[in-house]
Amino acid sequence: MFCNQCQETFKSIGCTKNGVCGKKGEVADLQDRLIYVLKSISFYNLKARDAGLNEEATDRFILDGFFATLTNTNFDKKEIESYIKKGFELRDSIKTKLPSGITDAEKDLPAVATVTPENIGSLDVAVHSTADEDIRSLRELLTYGMKGMAAYAHHAYILGYKDEAIFEFIEKGLVATTDDSLGVEALTGLVLECGQKGVLTLALLDKANTETYGNPEPTVVNIGVRDRPGILISGHDLRDLEQLLEQTKGTGIDIYTHGEMLPANSYPAFKKYDNFVGNYGNAWWRQNEEFEKFNGPILLTTNCIIPPRESYRNRIYTTGVVGFEGLTHIYEKEDGTKDFTPLIEQAKMSNPPEQLESGTIVGGFAHEAALSVADKIIDAVKSGAISRFIVMAGCDGRHKERAYYTDFAKALPKDTVILTAGCAKYRYNKLDLGDIGGIPRVIDAGQCNDSYSLVVIAQKLAEAFGLKDINDLPVSYNIAWYEQKAVLVLLALLSLGVKNITLGPTLPACVSPNVLKVLVDNFNIRANTTVEADMKVLLNQA
Repeated sequence: MFCNQCQETFKSIGCTKNGVCGKKGEVADLQDRLIYVLKSISFYNLKARDAGLNEEATDRFILDGFFATLTNTNFDKKEIESYIKKGFELRDSIKTKLPSGITDAEKDLPAVATVTPENIGSLDVAVHSTADEDIRSLRELLTYGMKGMAAYAHHAYILGYKDEAIFEFIEKGLVATTDDSLGVEALTGLVLECGQKGVLTLALLDKANTETYGNPEPTVVNIGVRDRPGILISGHDLRDLEQLLEQTKGTGIDIYTHGEMLPANSYPAFKKYDNFVGNYGNAWWRQNEEFEKFNGPILLTTNCIIPPRESYRNRIYTTGVVGFEGLTHIYEKEDGTKDFTPLIEQAKMSNPPEQLESGTIVGGFAHEAALSVADKIIDAVKSGAISRFIVMAGCDGRHKERAYYTDFAKALPKDTVILTAGCAKYRYNKLDLGDIGGIPRVIDAGQCNDSYSLVVIAQKLAEAFGLKDINDLPVSYNIAWYEQKAVLVLLALLSLGVKNITLGPTLPACVSPNVLKVLVDNFNIRANTTVEADMKVLLNQA
């Protein structure tokens, strides 16, 4: 095992026995093999695309398989083995459908094209198998960015939205990581292209969510509980939430969101359900404590799941690409629907959730809502009431160093506004930071993918101020990352020309010194340091 894809990787180098996340070494090795099988599928499916023979089932399988390898998504050995088996079957099926001549010269094909179920275990397919440090770094950065892309494309796909350009790029990128003829310059270009396709993917998901459920509205979200049994839903999949709400209406069972599902409270389509109570708890890493106290069943729709305690293990359910050995999985039917009866029946026999906190928080400031008060924001900037916006989007995590983000938010001058998206918000969204002339000092755009909204807001503000360069806005970036979705968001920001990003709490372990130098020289990326030092930098950026 060698895994360094998340921010918490051991000693900021890599996990080599078991993952800090709880992933067993055996599962990590299987995930490496699964990715290699996806590369083999992609090798042939690019040819199938050229011949007009691509099938939608292949697109879906690559999204599912790639997403399953994201941090804190699938820990189930048997599930990963099943993906590998099905992957080989799919690869061979694609081969047989290709025109004769394309696969005849087997001896001339690269190893990724000829790998078999029998020999894959003997091949070194892990990330560290590339000897050259910079080539390895760029291949990893591309792979992790594409994992984030696959996850976001998967969310959109579930709602019926897709783009062939995204599928094709993922396949091209997967194959590129096996091509030894591609040097630093070519791979750097692919990494930047990954960012460009990332913007396309985030825009597609934004369209899928808003056209399906309406544009998020500024919403006061309850963080207390009611005296009725409940079901807790975590992750990002709004389609799962919709089905769960529909199946529980009139049952006396309340539905609460957790973690990254919090922004669902702001979508108009869900407000018609009187059993949709609000949000319970905080970011993903606190689920052991919070799930234990919830008392009712819990549904994990996407990342992030952590190894569950025995005390609530019989109450946690997985669905979609999420997997953990021994947990009950809710499978999708052929028509795309899911039956949540097992959770509903268990909820009926459960006690109400134990109250963790009381009060409310405010969310729902995606681009449509924020831009509806653009004139007010512009006037506040022109008058000096708002001196600067600080983008503090991204992920939360377990490390104690992340208290930095709470301290940073508290220390910001009262004439600054935080723009946020993703679970990083839990470090400060319950602080009483007040408002500026009715504009909240924490503007929460939504889930991590709603970082796209922050970009749209910035672009529109640049237009309003007559600025040609988005970097001339009074906006600074203090981004927290944890997993591969955040890698894609970072690459997307870079592709849009955003510079001077402060990133923490550590830089990605996969980035070599030379690759980091390229990022610093071209985009002035820097690692966060202390609240005091970073405050001086971020408040004084031109």
